[in-house]
Formats: sequence, C-alpha cells, structure tokens
Amino acid sequence: MSLISMEFLLFVILAVAGYYWIPQKYQWIWLLAFSYIYYTSGGIRVTCFLVFTTLTSWGAGVWMEKISETIKDKRNAKRTKRQILTAALVLNFGVLGVLKYTNFAIDTANSLFGAEFDRLQLLLPLGISFYTFQSMGYILDVYWGRVKAEHHLFRFALFVSFFPQILQGPIGRYHSLSQQLYASHTFSWNPIQQGFLRILWGYFKKMVIADNAVIFVDAIFEHPDLYNGLGIVGVLAYSIQLYCDFSGGMDVVIGIAELFGIHLDENFKRPYFAVSITDFWHRWHITLGTWMKDYVFYPVSLSGWMKSFSKFAKKTCGKQTGRTLPICLANLIVFLVVGVWHGAAWKFIIYGLYNGLIIAFSGLMAPSYRKWKTALHITDNSTAFHLFQMFRTFLLVNISWFFDRAEDVKTAFLMMRNTLTHFNLGQILEPGIEIGEASGTTYTLVAIGVILAGCLLLFVVSVLEEQGKNLAEIFVRQHWLVKGAVYLLLILLLPALGQPSGEAGGFIYAQF
Repeated sequence: MSLISMEFLLFVILAVAGYYWIPQKYQWIWLLAFSYIYYTSGGIRVTCFLVFTTLTSWGAGVWMEKISETIKDKRNAKRTKRQILTAALVLNFGVLGVLKYTNFAIDTANSLFGAEFDRLQLLLPLGISFYTFQSMGYILDVYWGRVKAEHHLFRFALFVSFFPQILQGPIGRYHSLSQQLYASHTFSWNPIQQGFLRILWGYFKKMVIADNAVIFVDAIFEHPDLYNGLGIVGVLAYSIQLYCDFSGGMDVVIGIAELFGIHLDENFKRPYFAVSITDFWHRWHITLGTWMKDYVFYPVSLSGWMKSFSKFAKKTCGKQTGRTLPICLANLIVFLVVGVWHGAAWKFIIYGLYNGLIIAFSGLMAPSYRKWKTALHITDNSTAFHLFQMFRTFLLVNISWFFDRAEDVKTAFLMMRNTLTHFNLGQILEPGIEIGEASGTTYTLVAIGVILAGCLLLFVVSVLEEQGKNLAEIFVRQHWLVKGAVYLLLILLLPALGQPSGEAGGFIYAQF
C-alpha cells in the first residue's frame, strides 16, 4: 500500500477517526490492528518475518530479565544473559543477512573464482532493516539494564510494527516510543493541524521536487555513455532527489504519527547546512547514526581488544595519536556497517568506507587544522569560513553519492572522471531527456524550473528553521483563512507539478 496512494490516505483517515472514537484504553489495540492490516497488505509471507522478529525479541527480553531475577550469582546470570542476547542477535541479523546479502555473496564468489552459482529467489520484506534494528536495539537495552522488558506480547508487537514508521523509520527507542504508543490520547486540533501540514509538506518534497529530479537522475546514471558530460548534473539532481524523497517520507510518517498524538524522533536536521562529514551524519538519518553510535561505536570503543590497541598505539605513536587512532578505527567499523546496511553491493561498502575514512582522517588531522587556522588567522565564527566549510562538506557528500547511485564502483569513477573531462551542460537539452510519456526541450525546461522553484522554497524554510523558528507552531497560531489557504495551495500543487511515483511504497527507503 503506497504512502502516496488514495487507498493509503483513506486507510489513515479511518485509523485516526476510529482511534479517537473508541474508548481510550483500547487505542493501542486499535493501532496494533491497523499496523498489521497495513503490513499484511504486502502479503502474508512478509508478515511471517515480522512475527518472527517480534516473538524472538520479546522472548529474549523477558527471558533475560527473568534470569536477572532468579539467578543470584551475578557472573552466571551475566553469562546466561549474554548467551540469550547472542542467540537473538544471530537469529535476527542472520535472517536479515541471508535475505539481503546471499545473492551478493553468490555474485562475489562467481566473480572471484569464476564459478557459476545461480542466484536465489529470496523474499525481501519491506522495511526489514528498520524493524530489525529497532528490535535489536531494544534487546541490547534490556541486556544493559537501560529498560525493563515488556512482558505483554501484543504491546511489544505494536512497538515493532507501528504502521507509520515500519517501512522507512525513524528507528525508534523503546524507552521513548513505547510510552506514547500505550498511553491514552484525547483529540486535540493542534497536533491534527501540525500533522496534516507536515504530511502535505512531505508530499510536496517527494512528489514535486524529488519525483521531478529523479527523471534526470535515472536518465544520466542509467545512460552514462549517452549523457557523459552531465555527471555533475546527475549527482546534484540525485542529491536533491534523495534528500527530498527520504526527508519527505519522514515528514509524512512523523505527520501521520502526530495525528495520533505520538511524537516520533526527528531523522533530519537540514544536513546540507553541515560544516563537516561528522556534522552531516549528525543531521542526516539521525536515528541510524545514534543507533550506530550506541550499539556499535561505544561497544567497539570500550571492548577489551580496543583498549589493548589503544595502549599499543600510545606507546608506538604517542599519546595524542594513540588516543585518536582507536576512535578512527571504531568509526571505520561503524561506517563499514553503515555501507553494508545501505545495500548488498561493493559500491555501498565503498560508500560507507569513504565516509569513515574522511571522518578518521579529520580526527587525525584535527591538531594540524587548529595550527593552520591560527597561522592564517581564521576563526570558527567567521562567516566566510563557515560558508567554505559548508561548500567543502557538500562537495564531499556529493562525491559519495556517485557510489550510492551509480550502477557499480567502476561506473561511479567513470562518471566522476567525465565530470572533469567531458562536462557539457548542453547535453541536457540534446535531444531532451524523456519525462514519462512527455519529452523534449520545452518539457525539460519546465521540469528544471519546477525543481529550482521547489528547492528555493525548501531553502527558505530550512534557513528559518536553522535560525530556531518553529514554523509548525507559528502556522497553528494563524487565522483559519491563512491556514486554509496554505493547505489548499499545497494540495493543488501536488497534482499540478508532481510526478506520479510507480515504485513500491513510493519512497526509496521503503525498500530497505
């Protein structure tokens, strides 16, 4: 059921209307029922994987808590809990790994050893990466004693399956999300108005900006020989498409949750205003970044073998470098996992390592950077230096997008080379990039105009938000005629300027 279909909108309206109509003590049951109806609409088989993750995560959490209460010997209790945790992680990440990466392993083996193993026809449930990570985060939190295990199976099932977020996040934390899901909510106009505005804004970013940009992205990246002088145009269009598609999807998801009075974690904070790659990942896909920090970076950094490496590095390279190298290594491991999470292909591994290497190099060079800035009389609060940092970060990010979007690593490097040696902006009009059933120079120029106008509006909104203005609250305080005009304008712009999406779920990350 696509998030941009009329069927889905009617589904949401029915879910919200019933949610506030039934007795409040049954609201969480209503949400659970609609969550499973929504996910099951994609097929019974995919729901089996969701049920498997729910049962194993719930069982592991309850079992570990029971072990803590019944086994008095702390050492034995910890060992048993670790065994349960390991089994749950292996089972769930194992299912994810088999479904998502088996064919990648087969292709790699065929390439390396000249074998001819056939690819397998494996089912990949929509959103499996998101609900698996969310559930495994819960298990780790129970193991570390950060949260109490949820003993009610169906309440826990709602935490795993909450329908607005299950396909593309944000990746929720049990301690904050569960309390909202199980709480009673009374009808209030303010969250309804804010949620509806955010849904429309998300659709605008997706249908008007991203779906117009994707036409140029697909044409240039899928035909790099034909449009060999437009590599930079393709990657800039992809930069626009990916951000507006993913953040637009988050707006829709968070807006729908607001209709129920539930506040999901923000997943974006104007990432193209970032001043470093580290800052970019603090602003882009925030819940994935915090998940990696809490469940990969810190455990790796504090592990026994990393402490041994730190001691070795301090003796060998000095205290300053010795303290930095373990952090750099932990970051490389984190971004290797991030790359693998993004997809089963070498280009995604390169994408992850690229980001990790830049962050690691920046950490090692930090003392030198400070010396250079002092020598050149550069201050961090300088406007010119701030703009330079933003431009540098945007450039580095767009280089990474070549690996993310190109067919493979070889094509990514070819397109980067052609960007420098064969740049030809005129190719965008010769013979004219096809857009659906329409094509030609005039239509191409119209699409470019729509993208630029949409980006200008997005830029203005982003600047205001970066300055600390809460536009949703400001909107709610306006006269009803003003609010009605804004709603109507956005509703009219969607079919007038948007491109219909034919992808499953409508959004890129719904397929993770």
